[in-house]
Amino acid sequence: MLDIDRSNVPTHIAIIMDGNGRWAKSQGQERVFGHRHGVEAVRSVIEGAGEIGVKYLTLYAFSTENWNRPKAEVDALMAVLVKSIHDELDGLMKNHVRLRVIGDMATLPADCADGLRSAIETTSGNKGLTLVLAISYSSRWECVEMVKNICKSVKDNKLQLDSITADTISENMATAGIPDPDILIRTGGECRVSNFLLWQLAYTELFFSPIMWPDFRKNDLWDIIAQFQNRERRFGKTGEQVKGV
Repeated sequence: MLDIDRSNVPTHIAIIMDGNGRWAKSQGQERVFGHRHGVEAVRSVIEGAGEIGVKYLTLYAFSTENWNRPKAEVDALMAVLVKSIHDELDGLMKNHVRLRVIGDMATLPADCADGLRSAIETTSGNKGLTLVLAISYSSRWECVEMVKNICKSVKDNKLQLDSITADTISENMATAGIPDPDILIRTGGECRVSNFLLWQLAYTELFFSPIMWPDFRKNDLWDIIAQFQNRERRFGKTGEQVKGV
């Protein structure tokens, strides 16, 4: 393991798992081949995050926009997801990982949604890493749902308009109760956030890795965490204020 300062481990890491399709094409395979091999990266990163004490790991598994991909690829992705939930459950339990899902589960195939609900219930008592899967999720969908929830509370006289604050918004997001990410990692070489956790990323440190997701492993995660520990997080203050000079 790299020389990581255990007193400065990020609480929450979010990852956009990009590059599966390009990785598969580079090997002369169909895109689903990359998605299947991406499961190995998921397993390694979960282990690596848990080993150093990360509390929350959010993985962008499937966006609302991904429904616009060719039906064959979407169907294959859903099949991979269903199989992965089943195959990885014992490992999640062994490593005390608690599963949580953010996204519009009503849009998922019944077998996928049922498998996720079962896994969430099975792992609900675990006290280790919380694994958050963003499935059929987008930040704009989340913001629309947040506005609906707040408007309903105002309409029902449960909330006064003048009392709405930034905390009110956070409490009505899909990520309510989860701290904002300290780190966002996007693999695959692209440099954009793709409609992911836009509210929550306000002061997140961004890392764009050229490594395609199927090749990403916990050592790569630890390397980024080591880089993170050398960054100065200011949260709007000056460097002198942060250092107490």
